[in-house]
Amino acid sequence: MEGPESLLVYNGSVISVKRFSDTSMRISYSGLEAYRNCPLKYRFQYVENLKEPKSREQVFGTIIHSVLRYIHTPASVQPTLDQALNQFSQLWNGDAYENETEERAAFSQGVKIISDYYAKNDPGEATIVDLESRFALEIGDDSTGRHVVAGIVDRIDATPSGFEIIDYKTARKMPSQEKVDNDLQLSIYLRAFLDRYPKETEHLDRITVSLYYLRHGVKLSSTRTREQLADLDRQFLAAIGDIEAAKFDPILSPLCEWCGYRRYCPFWKHKYLEEHSVDDDGAQKAIEEILTLRDRMKGDKLRYAQLSETLLSYMEGKEVERVFGSTGIVGKSVRRTWKYDEDRLREVLVPLDKWDAVRKVDGTALRGILPVLPLSARKEVEAAKVPDKESVSLTIKKARDIEALDESVVS
Repeated sequence: MEGPESLLVYNGSVISVKRFSDTSMRISYSGLEAYRNCPLKYRFQYVENLKEPKSREQVFGTIIHSVLRYIHTPASVQPTLDQALNQFSQLWNGDAYENETEERAAFSQGVKIISDYYAKNDPGEATIVDLESRFALEIGDDSTGRHVVAGIVDRIDATPSGFEIIDYKTARKMPSQEKVDNDLQLSIYLRAFLDRYPKETEHLDRITVSLYYLRHGVKLSSTRTREQLADLDRQFLAAIGDIEAAKFDPILSPLCEWCGYRRYCPFWKHKYLEEHSVDDDGAQKAIEEILTLRDRMKGDKLRYAQLSETLLSYMEGKEVERVFGSTGIVGKSVRRTWKYDEDRLREVLVPLDKWDAVRKVDGTALRGILPVLPLSARKEVEAAKVPDKESVSLTIKKARDIEALDESVVS
């Protein structure tokens, strides 16, 4: 039975068709990133297909990308700055902004980005190979399962020495050069390029991968090694394995502030219940008492343990991870520790003459030698790590702590 096919599109025209063998999962870099940031959000977005409204940042980024495609689309005469700004104005959508002041600031930022781009780049000088080209890569084998990684490359240029793959970013913060050197998204785009031009695999040193941070007018560039490209499969297959095993535990982080799925999330959904309160008198009283007790825990540990048990039982029954009271939040915290399989670790380190350097088999001892081990050995050491203990406790935040956190996030 033939598997799905992938169309390679250039300027709206299909230029080639690739047919894959039967595959288990189709995933993009954005899907992988969503899973790594919060597996539960991935489930809501990609498994249950719950719609999340586009954020202001996403709407803004889409418009800027469209203008850059307009600027660089091959033509006898490239658009002028005025024409590009006119295109931006026509594409502008202010519906995502809460008020006129916000919209005006965002529009001005867009004008500045485009103007600065023209000041630093001459569109007529670029030798464009392709714009927004779709790709699909098959990864895995019969033992791991065959899967497809799909996506869109913003831009590919021919350079005097080789090629440059460029991805535009409208983010407010720039990463370090080290992060760019190990950026998985750029590795995926390079693999997609080499899948299209396999002979260029022999000239990796001539292919540049770049992130262009448009708000800053800065392009951060890097190259890739064969080892980095090969490691791409491992990272995707590890995430795919967890997804197929239905590992969708939520992760609490500052990104929750901008998540559109909070009303479904066990960390937040209790806040969205009717009247934002616990629908059980015993649990409600437990919340208020445990928040007060936290401030005067001088010996009443037994009562604290009883209240903890009440709330943990309530949260388990409601399938929530946090409960909201009028004076604060009580959450469930799971702590896991790991240990190493000593026999497996010895098999890895003895041939490398590193076993004597590990007097005690634990993470602290291994940190001293891991950086000097070959990549393959580091992977085997990681594979030797097994679960040790798991404990469940409560985390508590008073209302004033939450207000301080909100202020720090906003600032």
